[in-house]
Amino acid sequence: METSISGLTEEQAMEFHEQFKTTFTVFMVLAAVAHFLVYLWRPFY
Repeated sequence: METSISGLTEEQAMEFHEQFKTTFTVFMVLAAVAHFLVYLWRPFY
């Protein structure tokens, strides 16, 4: 079993990456919704 610099195997790295992508996408959607709601509350134009 070969490990990389991070100490993860290829399979573990792929699993981590999939979870990271999901979490990052959810965070970005929530941030976009929050920005939209603030824009509706206080437009910046």
